[in-house]
Amino acid sequence: MLFEAIKLALRAVRRNALRSFLTVLGVVIGVAAVIGMVTIGNGTTAQVSADLSKLGANILFVRPGQFGPGRASSEARTFTTRDLEAIRGQVSDIRAVSPENRGSATVIYGGQNHATSVVGTDNGFFTVRDWDLSSGRMFLPSEERGGRTACILGETVRQKLFGAAAPEGLQMRVGKISCMVVGVLEKKGQTGMGNDQDDTIIVPLRVFQRRIGGSTGISNIVLSGEEGAFTAKIQSDIEGLMRERRKIAPGRDDDFSVNDMTQMAAAMTGTTNLLTGLLGSVAAVSLLVGGIGIMNIMLVSVTERTREIGIRLSIGALENQVLMQFLVEAVTLSILGGVIGILLGLSIAFGAVTVLGVPFVPSLGLILVAFVFSAMIGVVFGYFPARRAAHLNPIEALRHE
Repeated sequence: MLFEAIKLALRAVRRNALRSFLTVLGVVIGVAAVIGMVTIGNGTTAQVSADLSKLGANILFVRPGQFGPGRASSEARTFTTRDLEAIRGQVSDIRAVSPENRGSATVIYGGQNHATSVVGTDNGFFTVRDWDLSSGRMFLPSEERGGRTACILGETVRQKLFGAAAPEGLQMRVGKISCMVVGVLEKKGQTGMGNDQDDTIIVPLRVFQRRIGGSTGISNIVLSGEEGAFTAKIQSDIEGLMRERRKIAPGRDDDFSVNDMTQMAAAMTGTTNLLTGLLGSVAAVSLLVGGIGIMNIMLVSVTERTREIGIRLSIGALENQVLMQFLVEAVTLSILGGVIGILLGLSIAFGAVTVLGVPFVPSLGLILVAFVFSAMIGVVFGYFPARRAAHLNPIEALRHE
């Protein structure tokens, strides 16, 4: 009986091909929108996680001030070199610590110039950030103490100013100061947000403080824990140490913040997952609209085929057989729409992630859910028209024109 019902359903679909296509269009759009939105969202989340992992492992950021609604002012005093040394000497399970002061400057070599970011730090930066040099060397102790001005270039800056030439040993200008290039960083590429990580110059902290930033303070302290260390413990130790050093009375809010990379990663991926869920929910509304469209067309089909139904009932067809015929027809339409929608959604998502430069991360579970849900749309919204067809009075149906 089921096989016969499927044959009749496919025959009805072929007989009204255009109407069938317009009927399933709502389901196609709904499924495609859900698949496309969620797949793009998954790719964005994966890219954010990959970008954060490029910053290094087990990283913690110590910044002056608190941030967010109702938090303490972000205008708190900066850290000092003694704060940096206290963290190095008194906090355990730390692999490396580095200060980071950031600014921007125009760099010049020969007839070329380029606006870029400048980071004032020390050799701990390369360990904390897991960032090696492709050529040259790190800073000498004398350079870190603020002696001869040296700098290390990101790959983008090297290409802009020097082209294919090796820049090591050459003098260039960073803002108003002259410095000698001693090394070039390995290429890291762009983040998912489009920021070029290689568009930067690294200079010793004291050079930055005295000749670029104009301040002896440290804006940020970045550190990485030993492999297997509990970053939560390191964070707690730093908070206790900094409260003591900054003389914060018990019960008063911190005027600094310590953020674990895992917390930042969880917050960012949580945000992208939330946005993905919201977009998917909005797109799912069109599935409901598609289901209503199927019910509407099936009701019209029942009205048009009233005489055919009457003939079937009068020659011995059971109500359950008529019910099954129209129900299978509705499910066939919705499944057809679901399959087309899945293929369309994956195609749209693949094109979008290719343009955005994020990974293509389809979800097999979501595809299965979309397929099952499209079938359920046919069952739920096709039942009432099918029931109405099955309960027609054969005599009245035969008299229907």
